[in-house]
Amino acid sequence: MAAKKAKKPARKALPQVSIGIIGGSGLYDLPGFSKLGEQSLATPFGKPSGPYRIFEVDGVKVAFLARHGAGHVITPGEL
Repeated sequence: MAAKKAKKPARKALPQVSIGIIGGSGLYDLPGFSKLGEQSLATPFGKPSGPYRIFEVDGVKVAFLARHGAGHVITPGEL
């Protein structure tokens, strides 16, 4: 008898974004951008530096990832 495969937990759907920005530290509250939320993701390359922050500006959804993590906790040599 074949073993049953465990079901993966349902993932929250990501909002569709049009632009992705990988930026430096300190760009967490961008002028004119309305924060919609954050989303953590797993990738085939490992865990990103932190959650993706989802913003909207002029009706366009933008995802932002802080290159060194919030508070600059990842050194350039660790990237």
